[in-house]
Amino acid sequence: MTKMMTTAYMSNNYFEYAMTSEKQLDYRILIASPTDEPPAEGYAVIYVLDGDALFATLAEAVKLQTRKPKGYEPIIVIGIGYPSREPFDFERRFYDFTPQVHESQLNPRPDGSAWPANGHADDFLDFLEQELMPAVAEEWPINLNKQAIVGHSLGGLFTLYTLCARPHLFSHIVAGSPSVWWGDNDLLNKLASFAGTSQGSQSIQLLLTIGANELPDMLEGANQVAEYMKQLTKQINTQYVIFSEEDHVSVLPCMLSRIPRFLHGE
Repeated sequence: MTKMMTTAYMSNNYFEYAMTSEKQLDYRILIASPTDEPPAEGYAVIYVLDGDALFATLAEAVKLQTRKPKGYEPIIVIGIGYPSREPFDFERRFYDFTPQVHESQLNPRPDGSAWPANGHADDFLDFLEQELMPAVAEEWPINLNKQAIVGHSLGGLFTLYTLCARPHLFSHIVAGSPSVWWGDNDLLNKLASFAGTSQGSQSIQLLLTIGANELPDMLEGANQVAEYMKQLTKQINTQYVIFSEEDHVSVLPCMLSRIPRFLHGE
């Protein structure tokens, strides 16, 4: 790839790279590359946050659902993880995934402790747009009309923020169980502003998911986002799926298994 990335591990077309951003933040980039030749328009790509938790399940779902002769066209899966190798790196997630909000919007945590460093979603977007995505495009032929980003919980908050802040960056956005509560529901203000601006003719595909057994405030947040999406039918094609009998963690395989169809389906 680029000089910023060095191979750390490879097996069965799964690769792991260490990458340091221009902000001097370290990432582990996990890649599942297709064995099939690229289509004429290039490979579709899925970027998945919390790579240590979600990458393996998503990569296997893609592998099974793209098997020929009846499977979908091949897809590259890019997982973004951290050196800690924790499934959900608490401090890095808050740092990377949360948009900046005023201090007055940060309600106290339930245990009374301070929030970890946060509000660097725009820096993380810079890393994706200016460093990681160009590095991937140097290595493989990419279909720019099928670029997806996937996030869960705080990651779902980030993917929805990405829709508002840089709608040109991804054609497909997956927001699983989004943490709409962050910053006193500041995301809803951003969605309202986004709805009031002209975003051009390109349509973005949004998959919004949640488990029916999640906490009431999580369900309320997802429902509110779905309502806002009704104002954006010219810009956003939204699928809202509530998975019955699933909670905040058990919903993950359900969400991830939907993504190949979401990316390649009609």
